[in-house]
Amino acid sequence: MLQQTRVATVLSYFNEWLRRFPDFATLAHASEASVLHAWEGLGYYARARNLHATAGIVVDRYGGHFPHAVARMRDLPGIGRYTANAIATFAFDQSVPIVEANTARVLTRLFNFRRPTDCTVGREALWKHAAMLVPKRSAGIYNSALTDLGALVCLPRQPKCEICPVKKFCRATNPETLPSKKARPQTRHLIETHALIVKQSKILLVQSVARWRGMWILPPLQTRSTTTRPVHMSIFPFTNHRITLVVYRHRAPPKIFSNQKWFEISALENLAVPSPHRRAMRHFLTARRAARLRRQRS
Repeated sequence: MLQQTRVATVLSYFNEWLRRFPDFATLAHASEASVLHAWEGLGYYARARNLHATAGIVVDRYGGHFPHAVARMRDLPGIGRYTANAIATFAFDQSVPIVEANTARVLTRLFNFRRPTDCTVGREALWKHAAMLVPKRSAGIYNSALTDLGALVCLPRQPKCEICPVKKFCRATNPETLPSKKARPQTRHLIETHALIVKQSKILLVQSVARWRGMWILPPLQTRSTTTRPVHMSIFPFTNHRITLVVYRHRAPPKIFSNQKWFEISALENLAVPSPHRRAMRHFLTARRAARLRRQRS
């Protein structure tokens, strides 16, 4: 959950996740829909699918016990070098380095490491530097301390060098410029249009086969209407994209999808729906209820 997501956001999801899926067997036997529903709002849904797949492998191949060997961890879906090493050091206290945003910042400044850390050559070199410092004992405590140092003291823009406990070892002359990275690709601005179709107490949704594979979304529109006003507009970021979601009210489906289905509005909370689409539906349904109340009072 902490991959590309802040701790403050993760905390409530983590506790609820453990309540719903307390062990590998429970997660492995859960449906993908229930897993995606529990993950809703965290984004990067491939992580949830990988967790689901990993649970199945751990149950089938390892009898429900997570493997301790880093090489075996890295064979599991969605577990790369950082995640495998983080599990190894924090769960099993193995003497392995971890390189993520916070520790990378600390390490590049300690070594005055000037190569870009987001390219293969620079990243590999930084991992070697990180491995040089890991103690043979209590590696979990060391890695936790290194992470906290980056999160609380060795900050990106205004590092608190005056209180840094390792400042006498630091070689960086201008730490604010580190770590070095390649120029980021320009953010693409996209507009996605969808239809909101409500019939009495039901709403029409389509099961996505693309970005939100397996989740239920509002039916996509091919073109943006120029004659009617949208009932909802919102902007959300997605990797290197900034997407404007535009939703129009329709009386009938603009196109028949093989994976479309009518749902009772009362059942929406139990469906796996991406946050931008859920917000659009809630916005419209709340406005509709308010209008109905006004009519009743008048």
